[in-house]
Amino acid sequence: MQEKTTEKRWLSPNDLLEEFGFSLNNQAKLRTQRKIPFSKIGHYIKYDRLDINKWFESNKIDIRA
Repeated sequence: MQEKTTEKRWLSPNDLLEEFGFSLNNQAKLRTQRKIPFSKIGHYIKYDRLDINKWFESNKIDIRA
């Protein structure tokens, strides 16, 4: 039997902390430097999971032996 996993598309700063380990301070620094994709509605910060995954891919460093 296959287990169905549902992931939220929009992550709060606390979600990003829990799932990826980015501290709230580090997130704020990355947002200020415009280095991490985010959306802001009023005073609410949200991260699009699709954009975060693309951001990870675009910052990947290939290691060749």
